[in-house]
Amino acid sequence: MSNLPACPQCNSAFTYEDGGLYICPECAHEWSTTSAAGAAEETQKVWRDATGTILADGDTVTVIKDLKLKGSGGVVKMGTKVKNIRLVEGDHDIDCKIDGFGAMGLKTEFVKKV
Repeated sequence: MSNLPACPQCNSAFTYEDGGLYICPECAHEWSTTSAAGAAEETQKVWRDATGTILADGDTVTVIKDLKLKGSGGVVKMGTKVKNIRLVEGDHDIDCKIDGFGAMGLKTEFVKKV
């Protein structure tokens, strides 16, 4: 017998494989042949600093070049240490608080893990 999984919608045992999909002939449901855990691993983003080191929430990083701040005219100097970063999706990669400047967003390409 076949080792194909049952349909996740109608639990039919009459599924078949077509390319990269499983198909149920009874309810016409189609789903990927990759496992759900494998699909989750593929879509999980990995953040890396300027040197290629993997970053995680709570890490401490240093700024590797002077960064001009929009709106206030200040500059975050090279070598500034940023503690307890939080990784986010969006136009910047890191949410953090920098002493003397407050909350801000940084890109991972301008930091190095300590």
